Amino acid sequence: GKNFVGLIFLFDTYGDFYHIRHGPDPSLAYRPILDLEQKDKDKTEYRNFESGSLIDRVYNTYKLMHTNQTLDFVKQKHSEWSGCGHAQMEVMEAVISLDQLVDESDPDVDFPNSYHAFQTAEGIRREHPHKDWFQLVGLIHDIGKIMALSGEPQWAVVGDTFPVGCRFQNGIVFRGSTFVDNPDDKNPAYNSECGIYKPNCGLDNVLMSWGHDEYLYRVMKFNKCTIPEEGLYMIRFHSFYPWHSHGDYMHLCDDKDMRMIPWVREFNKFDLYTKTTELPDIEKLKPYYQSLIDKYCPGVLKW
Repeated sequence: GKNFVGLIFLFDTYGDFYHIRHGPDPSLAYRPILDLEQKDKDKTEYRNFESGSLIDRVYNTYKLMHTNQTLDFVKQKHSEWSGCGHAQMEVMEAVISLDQLVDESDPDVDFPNSYHAFQTAEGIRREHPHKDWFQLVGLIHDIGKIMALSGEPQWAVVGDTFPVGCRFQNGIVFRGSTFVDNPDDKNPAYNSECGIYKPNCGLDNVLMSWGHDEYLYRVMKFNKCTIPEEGLYMIRFHSFYPWHSHGDYMHLCDDKDMRMIPWVREFNKFDLYTKTTELPDIEKLKPYYQSLIDKYCPGVLKW
């Protein structure tokens, strides 16, 4: 068997597309098995990367990610996707399309991502009834995962994110066993603490591993959506667990990042702790969330 090097994270209250495949996509080998015991999970059981029924699938996804997410790869993906020339669809179409996706990096849930979208949004709505933009972010935060429905392997779409072009820090899940074949880890230009960056340069100037966070942020900016900056920041960095939940990479942050991290942590508690097998009535909720879409990111967007 494998030797798993994992971390369990606990949180405070803020708490025709071209693609590259390196080895088999885990989605070809694994299929969803609903864990009905998740319904009553304690908060300390979330993000358990050491054991559980999904651990092999999760580990294999991260191994491919940590092998292939290099600085050059990330630059290539920016070139391919940031121009938003792949598709045109409305936001709700993208949300519902996630019915076809089970996130293979997630140790907590094994049901389609569309349910998680509405679970997160409803959790935020209960606690922040007057912040409709925050509720909308809860709904749409993962829809960048539609890249996986267009040929991108999941290791280039899902999972925790981390900077490339500098040392991979210890807060990255499976750090001790999954980067051994990543050439950047051995490159002296990239494996120092700051690498290609200057101290306190700001996360706006840091290239993150490619995935759904950065992609959706780019889509929102490209289409001039009017979600406030705090919401865009949640979208862009909600998967950056080594930073917002483990305290790594603070040496790259500027004042803006430090003002925004409480918002990301506040979002995170809904993103994480609303994951249960009690699935919402999506058809009943759609009209309300469509009204928020119409307010902040209306019509057909370019993806």
